[in-house]
Amino acid sequence: MLITWVVAPACLPLVRRRCHTCASERFRASGKFRVNANNKLIDAWLLALCTTCGETAKLTVLERTKVRSVPPELLDRLHHNDPGLIAELLQDPLVQHRNRFALDWANAWRLDPGGDDHLDQEVIEVGVRFAARIPVRPLRLIAEGCELSRGEVERLLAEGRLVSAFRLTGKTSSDFTFTLKR
Repeated sequence: MLITWVVAPACLPLVRRRCHTCASERFRASGKFRVNANNKLIDAWLLALCTTCGETAKLTVLERTKVRSVPPELLDRLHHNDPGLIAELLQDPLVQHRNRFALDWANAWRLDPGGDDHLDQEVIEVGVRFAARIPVRPLRLIAEGCELSRGEVERLLAEGRLVSAFRLTGKTSSDFTFTLKR
């Protein structure tokens, strides 16, 4: 029987970008957008606050875009500071590239193992699904979900009792399955 675990965001991740005021590298999304229209052109920014000094950084969402080319529902979401839109834009690779930032997912995700009835089974087959692109080490997920130490999980991997068609070392944000034989 395949058990499904879900890795989901618990809150918004921090933005990793250098602050020009204090040289800190962490910003948190303020939850607000700034929208500016000039004639028929519109600019929109997601505001982020430095975690150390509170300086505001503007992350460009729209830049000198014709108002008619912006979908009305997007404009509505920008004007109402939609939290869902903030999460979408932070994970958008184009927005990340344009603004030269990365996301820091430390303490911003949770693992939902779907109960603990699998902990007493000799052999478990687990499918791990990611609700968002959250880079996590698979061995850490397995240790947390099976309530084992990371050293014990690494030992099980070395002994061949933890198997997967997916590489379990390094970080991943794509779905995978594994089998654990205790």
